[in-house]
Amino acid sequence: MTMHQKKSKGRLFVISIILLMFTMLAVCAVYLTDYYHADMDEIEDFVHVNKVETHALDDHTLVFKSEKTTTGFIFYPGGKVEYTAYIPLMNALASEGILCVLVDMPFHLAVLDIDAADGIQERYPEIEDWYIGGHSLGGSMAASYLVDHADHFEGLILLGSYSVADLSETDHKVLSIYGSEDQVLNREKYEENKSNLPTEFSEIVIDGGCHAYFGMYGEQDGDGTPWITNVEQIEITVKEIVKFAYGCKEK
Repeated sequence: MTMHQKKSKGRLFVISIILLMFTMLAVCAVYLTDYYHADMDEIEDFVHVNKVETHALDDHTLVFKSEKTTTGFIFYPGGKVEYTAYIPLMNALASEGILCVLVDMPFHLAVLDIDAADGIQERYPEIEDWYIGGHSLGGSMAASYLVDHADHFEGLILLGSYSVADLSETDHKVLSIYGSEDQVLNREKYEENKSNLPTEFSEIVIDGGCHAYFGMYGEQDGDGTPWITNVEQIEITVKEIVKFAYGCKEK
């Protein structure tokens, strides 16, 4: 092989690497910018009923305040879902006496900021009982955060989710809720990972509910067909979370 041929081969190799890098970056960009958007029209129709004080922290985290409450809930949104899709759930919970903190995740992926709950509790010293949880991927990441901050929380709330972190030897209270028509939640992994939860965890199956209806962002690819409304699923979820949180407090 001549020197010229070697140089040409070297240039082709460099060009191939550059093209591969650009292709990978383009694929990543498409993936990270493709997400489920909050349905703001539906959300506005829902939240106008409950007049709840809401404000944003510096990092866009939303806080839904309830008067004279001592119970708080930090919520991690589902993967590839705009976090504002969960405003109705947070708003309704706050109207029932729970301070709710809805965190914004980078590129809508909780796995990129598992420690998003850091510093939130210190802002609200009046809150005595804290819970953490989330929807789908957000719930799994919230469980992982709980493992390393066990003394700071009373329990975990999973919506269409499961814990890959081992909480089985802890005394945390755990509530797991999913819809009967949920086709996004991997049921095999859900069953396998039940062993990571305390023995007496609470499980609620919402008849007719689906995966997407914990938030308001429309239909989700691969999900089942619900036979209850989005509003009904959120109302049922709120009822179960309130009963769980205040029931734990009574114990």
